[in-house]
Amino acid sequence: MHAFDPPERFVVGTVGEPGARTFFLQAREGARVVSVALEKQQVTVLAERLDELLDEVMKSAPAVVPAVAPFELDDNGPLEQPIEEEFRAGTMTLAWDPDEDKVVLEVFPINETEIIAEVDETGALVDEDAVAAIELDEPEPDEVLLVRIAPRNARAFVKRAEAVLGAGRPNCPFCGNPIDPDGHLCVRANGFKRRDPV
Repeated sequence: MHAFDPPERFVVGTVGEPGARTFFLQAREGARVVSVALEKQQVTVLAERLDELLDEVMKSAPAVVPAVAPFELDDNGPLEQPIEEEFRAGTMTLAWDPDEDKVVLEVFPINETEIIAEVDETGALVDEDAVAAIELDEPEPDEVLLVRIAPRNARAFVKRAEAVLGAGRPNCPFCGNPIDPDGHLCVRANGFKRRDPV
């Protein structure tokens, strides 16, 4: 298990150009750095849920949870180098520890399943009852990332995550899909290429 209680730094960041970015969660304590790859949608959901959790806790304990990220905790620096992916994120859990007034985040590796089935020459299943699932990359206990952070650091994490998400490709004002630097085929324009509005 990769446990950080608390990390010196816990951020989300990217590698690559907009449209081809890889997202990483990264925790650091001293010289120990753990980087976990995840999807953009996972970053979006994590930031939203974390913000909602902090808002809920703030209703019962306003002195403990700040309403916004403290300015002194702003972290706009790049990810720690070298970036070595420990695993790709699958399930994530969020919780509040009322005894220590900390947010607890657990990130588990993605669990890939391969479906094995016998098919005939047409591609049809020979025996539906004979379909078997084989687990690939069974997660080991040491592949779990556990991070415990104070509410002020959690707010700072959310602020940075929102900035990282906003730094991607702009969305088309007509269809909402991302616009590549050379434009995109807009579904609302019946396949005609839309450029950035002038």
